[in-house]
Amino acid sequence: MFTVQMIPEAQRRIAPYVLETPLLRLPALDEALGCRVYVKLESMQTTGAFKLRGAMNRALSLTPEELSRGLVTASSGNHGKGVAYAARMLGTTAVIVMPWTAPAIKVEAVRALGAEVVQCDVTERFARAEQIRAERGATLIPPYNDLFVMAGQGTIGLEIARQQPDLDAVVIPVSGGGLLSGVSTALRAEAPHMKICGAEPAALPRYTASLAAGEPVSVESKPTLADALVTQRPGDLCFPVVRQNADRIVDVEDDFTLRGMKVLLTEGKLLAEPSSCIGMGAVLQGALRFRPEEKVCFLISGGSVGLEQLRLLDTV
Repeated sequence: MFTVQMIPEAQRRIAPYVLETPLLRLPALDEALGCRVYVKLESMQTTGAFKLRGAMNRALSLTPEELSRGLVTASSGNHGKGVAYAARMLGTTAVIVMPWTAPAIKVEAVRALGAEVVQCDVTERFARAEQIRAERGATLIPPYNDLFVMAGQGTIGLEIARQQPDLDAVVIPVSGGGLLSGVSTALRAEAPHMKICGAEPAALPRYTASLAAGEPVSVESKPTLADALVTQRPGDLCFPVVRQNADRIVDVEDDFTLRGMKVLLTEGKLLAEPSSCIGMGAVLQGALRFRPEEKVCFLISGGSVGLEQLRLLDTV
């Protein structure tokens, strides 16, 4: 069972390997988003995304024998980079299974850390990772459906509550739910007054569908510009935590996610990948609305942006 006590334990464990990322006030975005805007910049994390926290916490929980067999995971990019970095820091090897649709910048970043990359169809990546685990005896580090991974991501919530305790709301990108489950658990304990909102791609509304069904369900795999948010089904461990803690989860169309990325870049002068900007997209779409006086923090989850994605900004 996932407990809030696991999160400060994770914070102590991973402290030598991760950064406490900045939380900034961005008044230049207030007019566009209709509230007092803050951003938590996990795009400035050591590997460029929040995923390092969970990957590092899981890797550090392994025995020396488990580490010696190498690590394997399935990832659309950022988690794979986190696992590759953890493997390098802890003196072992890593195999990262990535979809063919993963941006080249993420694939090359994983390879640059010394990991082996295996690519396949997005719907096959978890089965392929499990096959490699069985064939090689490697240790699997799941991207989200794991208590240690969830606790590692939850350390962001501890930082938010300490850095800006008077926030009214936090908006978090959602895929499998490791980030939302971890951060929401920390915030419910440390800052219960804050509203917790999740934003997922409209092309893959796995949490909307699952919450309506009352249990995790799978949705059809469809393409989305939010390439870090392509999971088809919520994690079985994550879902009940999200259902308990999240105030709202909304679906966001790609065009609005891209507009969020453009607003953050042109008005906020910060560059982030599309998946990170889905929360701002939710506000621009009208799926989330806040009052002008409300202090709202948008969790900017990663910063891996290729030139091909930047060119898309001219289309919105």
